[in-house]
Order: sequence, then structure tokens, then C-alpha cells
Amino acid sequence: MAGVALVLSVGLIGFAFRDGINYFRAPSQLATSPPAQNEVFRLGGLVADGSLQRDPDGTIHFEVTDGGATVPARFKGVLPDLFKEGQGMVGTGQMQGGVFVASEILAKHDENYMPKEVVDALKAQGVYEAPQS
Repeated sequence: MAGVALVLSVGLIGFAFRDGINYFRAPSQLATSPPAQNEVFRLGGLVADGSLQRDPDGTIHFEVTDGGATVPARFKGVLPDLFKEGQGMVGTGQMQGGVFVASEILAKHDENYMPKEVVDALKAQGVYEAPQS
């Protein structure tokens, strides 16, 4: 009886979290293993230099890169103050027609911090440069 209760509990927890877990992907991972249609995930990397464009309607277009691949992205909303070209970012959203459409954007919060997932992805591509003290 306890085994059945345990299996049922684990199943219910998994069911409850199925939409609440967003897997992290780097641009290079998207190039080799595209997400499922309508899958919500987190994309992280650097905002590519020269890619940031703002439309009059408030839509922001930019590219996310890890040095190995680049993904076009767009976001409509208020960006964090530290969001800029050449800086680390993580966005939550989904792919639509080859473009990552973000529903949320996070940026690093000081001169030396970058999300661990972004650092790992940049290191894997050999383009990570540690901040100089």
C-alpha cells in the first residue's frame, strides 16, 4: 500500500511540474537539437554586438550567441536596465518561425556576474572570458 501511495505521489508531483520546468538551452544546442513545437524553454548567451533594434511599437529584436551559433530573438516589454549588447542574458520563451520569442528576459545584475548556464555554454564554445579584477 505504501508503494502505491509513493508511486502516486511521484506521479502527481511530476504532472504538476510538467509545465513549470523550463530547460536551459544555448544557441549551439538549438542548432543541433531543436525544441519541440510550442515547448517553453530558457535560452541563454550573449546579446550579439550590433544586433539590438527597437521597433516603434516597443518590440525589441536582437540575437543571442554563444560563439558557436546565433539565434534571432524578439521581446515586447520592459527590458532589465543592464540588458545590452555584449552582455549575458537568459530569456524564457519559445521558438516561432525560427525566432526565439521571449516572454521574460533576465540580465546579469552586476559587472562580474553571469548566469552559470550562460558561462558553461560560452566555455563549451571556447569564447568565455573571465571578468578582470
